[in-house]
Amino acid sequence: MDLAFVQSGLLERYLDADVISAAEVAALLKRRGVLDGTPVFLDEGTQTPVPPLCEFGRYLSTALLDETTLKDYGRAVRRLDDHLAGLGSDVLSAVESDLVSYRDERTRWQEKPIGASAWGKESFVQDDLYGFLVQRGILTHRPARVAARGRNALAPRVRSSMDIRHLSFEQYRYFRDVGLGGQLPGAEVNPTFRGWSPLRDRAGADIALGSGGRWREWSTVLLPEMGLWPGMPLGGAEFTVQACAKYGKARTIYVPEDAVSSADLFCLLERPDIVRRAARGLERKARDLFVVGDVDVAGGRVRGVLDGVVREFQLSAMDPKLRRITVYEGEFGLEALTLFVCRGGLMPGADAWKGYRHRAWTRMTELADDTTPHLPARRWRWHDLRHTYALRLLTYLENAMDGQESDAQARRRRHRSYLTGHIRHNPLLIVSRRLGHANPETTYQYLQYTDDLINEFEEAFASWVGDDEATYAEIASHALSSTSGGH
Repeated sequence: MDLAFVQSGLLERYLDADVISAAEVAALLKRRGVLDGTPVFLDEGTQTPVPPLCEFGRYLSTALLDETTLKDYGRAVRRLDDHLAGLGSDVLSAVESDLVSYRDERTRWQEKPIGASAWGKESFVQDDLYGFLVQRGILTHRPARVAARGRNALAPRVRSSMDIRHLSFEQYRYFRDVGLGGQLPGAEVNPTFRGWSPLRDRAGADIALGSGGRWREWSTVLLPEMGLWPGMPLGGAEFTVQACAKYGKARTIYVPEDAVSSADLFCLLERPDIVRRAARGLERKARDLFVVGDVDVAGGRVRGVLDGVVREFQLSAMDPKLRRITVYEGEFGLEALTLFVCRGGLMPGADAWKGYRHRAWTRMTELADDTTPHLPARRWRWHDLRHTYALRLLTYLENAMDGQESDAQARRRRHRSYLTGHIRHNPLLIVSRRLGHANPETTYQYLQYTDDLINEFEEAFASWVGDDEATYAEIASHALSSTSGGH
């Protein structure tokens, strides 16, 4: 089975048919609410749609999933069908043993088995697919048994916890300045550095750490949101994320002044040259871009021309795809409204930021010496900066709440003084709100990393273990004498 995805923007460029025009197809997709990224499953021999699976793709589209998620779900269904085809079966005629075989192939036998978290997503797609097929009457029952409380029997048995990795101050500076900034470990200029935009990458790291935002939240930020717009005073920035946030959950993000200054330095020294080089190319693609003519900073809105029609958007409601094509008339011509830009003049995508991080890791490991802070076995991720933000903020708020109180009993009395104070001032709930966690239980997982386990053990079991008057030499001597004495 082949897989394609709906991309309405490509119709005018490639559709050439006498039966129906590209504009009519685009209007039909819009009227039917078919989103970009909707999977279309095609028979491999005839290239005709497979009706039941295409109906499932249409069902996913109506759930208002974002384009990336729609594509991921479509690929999961195709992988399942490809495996079943090798067993002489298909999605509609599969039995439980076929699905068990696919699970084992993905989690045990393939060259690079996937973990419980990745398999959990695939089993969810399978469960959703067969639930849809049964509900529509296409199948009479699910091929796999339903476990307790309606749970998918093929889902992972163990709930995976967050992979929390955080950086120390020295590790972060080494990552930012040596890896991303192209310096030597001693803060000297590296004459062999061939990086293209070190100030951009450093600013990205500072904003990621300073805001605690997810990658898609800070990497898509617009110039007006950061306060880097004519007439706006330079300082800390505060703006609302919604369309770029996980699950579309709106919340306020604060970027401290030092992080904004790092971004401002990029805008002064590197960004103009990138914009100037890319201006001519953007002019040629103007019809495919959202050309903004009016930016209402106070109201948080922009107004411009998109697909030949005048449109107005709330900044927080602009998704990453729209932000990437949003431009305005700048000093050198058209330039991106997003803070971060790459060689083409538009916002860098996920693969670009992944490349920046990978190249930074290569530089860090190649330049590592005796002064280098500990480098983990796995390279750092952008998301590790969010974890670092959460742990540092949680630790700071806990210390601030305890104040100078040395008595543990007095500290506990302050913590449970009254319910409203607990809700408003509880460090864990504050961090949970800042991170945009849907459930405070997710934030609880950070607590295990704020404990000083070694010191707690020493205080709890002081004088329980060992003998203060015995040295290791005496202990060893006693052990040897006991052995020689035959005891």
